[in-house]
Formats: sequence, structure tokens, C-alpha cells
Amino acid sequence: MGKIRVGGEPIRKFLIEHLADHPTDVVRLTAEKFGCTRQAVHKHLQRLVAEGAVVVSGQTRGKRYELAPLERWSRQYDVATGLAEDVVWREDVAPLLGKLPENVLSIWHYGFTEMFNNVVDHSGARVVSLALTKTAAATTIDIYDDGVGIFKKIQAALSLVDERHAVLELAKGKFTTDPANHSGEGIFFSSRMFDRFVIASGEVYFSHEFDEREDWILQASSASGGTLVRMFLHNHTARTLKKVFDKFTSDEDYGFTKTVVPVKLMRYGDDNLISRSQAKRLLSRFDRFKVVVLDFAGVASIGQAFADEVFRVFVAKHPEVEIVAVHASSEVKRMVSRAQLLGSGDA
Repeated sequence: MGKIRVGGEPIRKFLIEHLADHPTDVVRLTAEKFGCTRQAVHKHLQRLVAEGAVVVSGQTRGKRYELAPLERWSRQYDVATGLAEDVVWREDVAPLLGKLPENVLSIWHYGFTEMFNNVVDHSGARVVSLALTKTAAATTIDIYDDGVGIFKKIQAALSLVDERHAVLELAKGKFTTDPANHSGEGIFFSSRMFDRFVIASGEVYFSHEFDEREDWILQASSASGGTLVRMFLHNHTARTLKKVFDKFTSDEDYGFTKTVVPVKLMRYGDDNLISRSQAKRLLSRFDRFKVVVLDFAGVASIGQAFADEVFRVFVAKHPEVEIVAVHASSEVKRMVSRAQLLGSGDA
């Protein structure tokens, strides 16, 4: 059976979307995907090189293909000059993004202005630095400030024992150190709009990858002071602001009524989730939502006291809040069911 003839546009689009993850074997991957020859794929790759969208290094088998930056820009701002996020967006950032689809520009507009405003209003920074890199496939924007550090600030505001506990509060949403002027929704929604959203500050680094699951990474960081926010988004994603907001808001008034909490953020190292004190830390501020989805992905088991505090004690005190467990192992399900049974009085 002969190789299939495929139009060039789908092949070039596939190459652009997969070069970052497959710099040395993208030709093989593309040929297998479209059922065409490697020679055919090479022709399309060479066209992208000629157009300046792709750069190549190395020789023969050592060749490596990478997306060329179409835009690479950076600038520092003095916070004391009275920065306005909408002005920086309109005059500096939006022109660099260029002619992207409307839904993509809307996500960038929301995420950038929310994160930049956080620096101006909350960080105590003297200087904020921006860096933007745009390729044919995706765009990355970094916002770095030399302020007190976001996790340290949350730790102080909530009297938390550990900086890492601050990540859990950000993941829940509806948290701000300035409730009179901010809703605490900016980081929650921004982190779920981008393909990758990173905050590194002090000794904490966390990353949220866009997925159907709440795929969070939390680990120690070697970062010193200040806060780095990195946002990464493909230039032609089908995602929209409305889709993200609709996932967590109510139909009646578009209120932020639902949250998804990755329970694995409670674990540090080999910690087991067994105590009522751990459960109470998890439950903090749940009463501000109508629905709380607890994502147990990455959590093999929980203790009886932990489950009882969440699924019996809290539910009894707050019947207006629905607690839903997802991605639970058989052991976790057993503990949840036991606590719910005791709460129903049927045990």
C-alpha cells in the first residue's frame, strides 16, 4: 500500500505544534502521524526554515529543529511611577502579540492585567520586569518583581506554618490579602486559562498544566527573593474565557461558587493525610463555596480521622456546601464512604 498524500497545511501545523517536545525526532513522528514519507515531511520542514519560523542546528543524525522566536522583548518598569496595567497592556504588550485569534487575545488580556495588577497593588516591589517570547506555536510572558514574595505574604496574612501551605490557598481561590479592593479570583482563574501557569517565589515553585484534571506540581525552588509569574499559551487554542468561567461559576448570577482543590497539595514528601488538623487546614474557607470538588489524584490513602473531619463533621456543620470526591483510589473511597455512612446515621 502506497503512502497517503496529505495537504501541506496540516503537516506544517503539526510540525509547529510538536517541535518543542520533539526537537530531534519530529520528522519521524510526523511521517507516522500522516502516513507519508520522511522526505515529504522534510520538504515542509525546510519551507518553515526558509520562512524563518523554524531554526535548525547540528548535522545529519544530530540535527535539531526548534521554533524561532518571532518576537523577543523585555523591559523594566519602576513601580513608584504609578503603573497602570491597562496602559502597559495597550501600549507595550498587545502590539507584540500581533494578530492572534480573539479568544487567545482575550485570555492574554485577562491574565496579564490581573497578574500585573497584583504586582502593583500587593508585592511591595520597586521594580517589575516583563519578558515576552512569541513563536509560531505559542507565546510566553514572564512577570518578575523584586517584592516581598507572594507565598511569604500569604503565609504572614494567614499565620501559616509553612510557605507551601500558601499554594493550597491559591488553588482554592477566593483568597486575597486585600479583600476591600480585590476579590481573590485573579490567580485562580488565570492559572486555569493558560496551557502552563507557573509561580516561583522564595523556596516554593508551583506549576499548573491545563488538563481535565487539576495537574499541579509543587516543589522546592532555589529562587531567592521576589516573585516570578510565567504564563504560556498556544497561539491557536480553542479555549475561551467563557468556558473557563462557566466551569466554576453559577448559571444564576455568574458568582464564583465552585472550586476544585487538588488534595495532593496537602502532602509534602512522605506525609500521610491522617489527622484532623490536616483536614481542618484543607477545609479552611470551603464555606465560601456552594460546591467543592476534592481531586484525590496522586493520593493513595487517607486516615479515618481525616476522612471523618471532611465528610462527616464539616458536612454536618455546613449542609449548604456540597463536597464531591473525584479520582479517588479504592482505599480513599472506602474511607469516604465510611465517614458518609456515619454521618447519615445508618452505620
